[in-house]
Amino acid sequence: MKATSVFLKVYFAEWWAFIWGIVGTISYFFAFSEVSHASFILRSFFAGSWTEGITGELISLGILTLLGAVPALVYYLFMKKLHGMMPGIMFGIGLWVLVFIIMNPLFYFVPTFYELSSDTIVTTICLFILYGVFVGYTISYEYHDRRIETNDVQKEA
Repeated sequence: MKATSVFLKVYFAEWWAFIWGIVGTISYFFAFSEVSHASFILRSFFAGSWTEGITGELISLGILTLLGAVPALVYYLFMKKLHGMMPGIMFGIGLWVLVFIIMNPLFYFVPTFYELSSDTIVTTICLFILYGVFVGYTISYEYHDRRIETNDVQKEA
């Protein structure tokens, strides 16, 4: 089996940021969440009606997709040897805590944790967990697949 480069794994994981970003946008427009990725990426830094509509959502979705490489690289560097669903779940929860609690003062357009509705908290935690699980499986799958293949080759020899 040919080993995939780190950059290809990260590139593939970026698409999960895109996919879950679309789901986040849909949940924002259907009022499951009072914040979207545009609330963090654009509305907290730029004023204008263009940030409120679909234009702002699409621009921030593109930026979110590019930023999706950062958590994927972090997962690759520190958690690639872990397998199963729990590391991805914990990674997603950790990302949620980082964005919604620790980094919240950077985003003036996003309400504090205590001001968020329960719908927003549940929806966003679920999205972050799903993102963490998909990134975790994307990054760690080949590492474990290669280990199993290496062990099989050693047993045959």
